[in-house]
Amino acid sequence: MTVTRQTSARPAVLRWLGDLVGTPFGLAVLACLVLAGWALWSAGVTDGAVARKVRTSAVYAAPGIDVDATAAERIIGNRRLVVLMMEPGADLRAACRDVRQAAKGTLVLAMSPDDDDWDTYGCALVSTGDDSKDFGRAVVAETTIGRGADGFVDRPLEALKVIVVNYDRLVRASIVPDGARTISPSLPRYLLAGAALLGVVGGATGLYLGGRRAGRLAAARRADRDERTDGRSALSAAAAGLAQQIIDLDREYARIHRKATRSGREHQFVDGYRELTTKYADLLDDLATGTGDEASVRLLQSRIGDLVRRADRVADRVSGPSSSSGRGGRSTAT
Repeated sequence: MTVTRQTSARPAVLRWLGDLVGTPFGLAVLACLVLAGWALWSAGVTDGAVARKVRTSAVYAAPGIDVDATAAERIIGNRRLVVLMMEPGADLRAACRDVRQAAKGTLVLAMSPDDDDWDTYGCALVSTGDDSKDFGRAVVAETTIGRGADGFVDRPLEALKVIVVNYDRLVRASIVPDGARTISPSLPRYLLAGAALLGVVGGATGLYLGGRRAGRLAAARRADRDERTDGRSALSAAAAGLAQQIIDLDREYARIHRKATRSGREHQFVDGYRELTTKYADLLDDLATGTGDEASVRLLQSRIGDLVRRADRVADRVSGPSSSSGRGGRSTAT
């Protein structure tokens, strides 16, 4: 049973998604989801520890690297320069690749202690829009930025000062564009992504659940209307059968009423007939003003059944029990 429910649920979900995509609201949902995905990606939702650090800082120092982070930040200032001080033996190329999105628009130098000097790897993430020139400039910047820092392996801050001097020379030579680094904090992007996801997913879920609830209510109302219609149809049919009985009795009543003298059974018939027609008139008024709910329908059905039996007894007072049973059988069938 579980497998059947799962397989039947999947096509329903796919149909709902297909119907949603084919509407203007569905297109808006997809656009907001794309926006939310871009905001999350650009905010660094998939970033590692190094990338998260350099999004808002110019220096990353791995555990074990003894460096004053505040002083290092002050040395680099607002230059488009990011320095990664990795642990000995680290994969510098991989570190540079990991921060490609977080440090976009900067010149990155990854370095790690290697005995008596620094092992360095530069990657220029600065683009001017001219690919033919950017490639050559990137090669020059990457091979130049770390020169002269090898002699300061035990003094990271001095090594940073040398790197900054190299950077400034590259700027003066127009190898690296001048200007300050622009840092976009991740929090607003996360808030944007969260708001978009909450608005889209929450709104779509609310509409879907609201639609299902409205559908169930509409189905319940329709079933109630159908039930009331069926009940009133049954009442009308029963009332029509009772009316036919009264019409048949009316012929006997007219015949007996014309007589000058009547037997005792005929007097009982006349009294019973008049009482029956009075109750039938009251029944017609209640049928016209009835609410049609289940309790009202049952009560009216019970009254019609009582009047049918009363009509059979009235007929027995004139025609006898043998004939009345036939009338009663016809009335019940009706």
